[in-house]
Amino acid sequence: QVQVVESGGGLVQPGGSLRLSCAASASSFRFAFVGWYRQAPGKQRDLVASIDRGGVTNYSDSVKGRFTISRDNAKKTAYLQMNSLKPEDTAVYYCNVRWTTEYWGQGTQVSVSS
Repeated sequence: QVQVVESGGGLVQPGGSLRLSCAASASSFRFAFVGWYRQAPGKQRDLVASIDRGGVTNYSDSVKGRFTISRDNAKKTAYLQMNSLKPEDTAVYYCNVRWTTEYWGQGTQVSVSS
């Protein structure tokens, strides 16, 4: 069973930054497709950023230019650098690590408020 653990969430003021981490227990992490999702109260879970095994990234329009996804295969960890945060970025952020099977972390809360 693969374990996926997110960390780095918290409370930040508008315009601030946070970096989320997603650590996976699988030695084959370097072959995985990794996505960061978020879910606000009463809303569906949406994909905000992804990175494939070759390092190709994609972003939702709502975060493009503000968020950066990256990965360190040696550490079996993916990151989501979030800059210029807005109140509408408030949500629980989840990491999804996928081969033929996918695994989710437990989520980390990000709150953007003054």
